[in-house]
Amino acid sequence: MLENYYRELVCFLNAKLGNRQVAEDVVHDAYVRVLERASDTPIEQPRAFLYRTALNLVIDGHRRNALRQSEPLEVLDNEERFAPSSPHASHDQGLRLEMLERALAELPAACRDSFLLRKLEGLSHLQIAERLSISRSLVEKHIVNAMKHCRVRMREWEAH
Repeated sequence: MLENYYRELVCFLNAKLGNRQVAEDVVHDAYVRVLERASDTPIEQPRAFLYRTALNLVIDGHRRNALRQSEPLEVLDNEERFAPSSPHASHDQGLRLEMLERALAELPAACRDSFLLRKLEGLSHLQIAERLSISRSLVEKHIVNAMKHCRVRMREWEAH
């Protein structure tokens, strides 16, 4: 049901942000947030909820950017270094990556490829559509479906 608002929300954020790529990224993140929400209470107004989530992500991004601009260079430089993580954290991260790879392997090729081209290579929906010789709207559906599938499968596996 939420995927019905995908294009509309991208257009809305593109008009606000002036950058379609950033708008698409925010919408993807909003979908993930909505899909990850812990509450079992049904969303009464899914369109409004999705818009509010996306706008909150935009506001959070602006706040982070404003904060970063006022931080001294040494702090930013130190943040970029990889802190040695505990063996436990590395193990957990490795397990989550394995689960994600398994979930992606369960998807049809075009769905998986659309998701990976977007998330790993940073291609736009139009570029993915051209590369895979499918419509842009199908690319959008594939990406949303891949996110949903991965989220559901990872929750199932983490519960066991």
